Amino acid sequence: MYTIPGHHHISMLTKNAQMNNRFYQKVLGLRRVKKTVNQDNPSMYHLFYGDLTGSAGTELTFFEMPMAGRTIRGTNAITQIGLLVPSFESLEYWKKRFELLDIKHGEITTYAGRDALHFEDTEGLRMILLNNNGEETPEYWSAWEDSIVEQKHRILGMGTVEITVRYLARTARTLKDMLGYVEVVRSENEAIFQSVAGQAFGEIVLKQQEGPSEKPGRGSIHHLAIRVKNEEELRYWDEMVKERGFYSSGIVDRYYFQSLYFRDSNGILFEMATDGPGFTADSTVNALGKELDLPPFLEGKRAEIEAKLTPID
Repeated sequence: MYTIPGHHHISMLTKNAQMNNRFYQKVLGLRRVKKTVNQDNPSMYHLFYGDLTGSAGTELTFFEMPMAGRTIRGTNAITQIGLLVPSFESLEYWKKRFELLDIKHGEITTYAGRDALHFEDTEGLRMILLNNNGEETPEYWSAWEDSIVEQKHRILGMGTVEITVRYLARTARTLKDMLGYVEVVRSENEAIFQSVAGQAFGEIVLKQQEGPSEKPGRGSIHHLAIRVKNEEELRYWDEMVKERGFYSSGIVDRYYFQSLYFRDSNGILFEMATDGPGFTADSTVNALGKELDLPPFLEGKRAEIEAKLTPID
């Protein structure tokens, strides 16, 4: 049986690509590694931020939807994103930075057993900076040296992801029985699962909450993508998804990686995505994220696509 080596990326909705671009580069200090479009709806931007090359496990991605309303929070949704920083001192650095830049944030506290600092972006997306405390990170994560954030406090990559559901046992079964996550903590209404023992870069906090489902809007989380090494493994997981009785999208070629999508019985959308070929498939490392990149099947429509997009820095 194959195992899940951690998170791949996580995708959100933004109402304003320019504002989003400014926050994730100028406030969080991430690199924009790909400026492209939603392949299923090329009239909207799809922006990717991460480390030097947008390595799997560092990617935050956003679909621009100018008509997006506000998110009405509820259950059956992916509700918070953890981002790893090197140390407790990093949390203190970020708290001061958020105060200076007037970013909504809380006090330094704990979350899933780690020192933590909760904050929100300009559209209410909930995130948590987590103290990685010098622990192992994937060896291929590579720092972007041109970040405006001090080297010793830069965001490393994705950490714990929180999912809130009406029926905890249902998603727990998907994570454990199908995907092979290990349950490491359990209380009455919460459980923590890890795909890599002891590591936050493959960790999911599952919370049970009754009530209406979340109504997505700006700042809501669309799906969580988890890592699959290659297409052979992806075909294996496609069969596992179907055996569990879930609908599988089948393998979809996203050019920068290959994927499949499924919803669990609480309606949570998961993507499984391969490590490669990566964002340098059509760009040099130095040029990543600077121009509008399109997969080959959309290249012939470039003029039409660009005409519908508002330019961003």
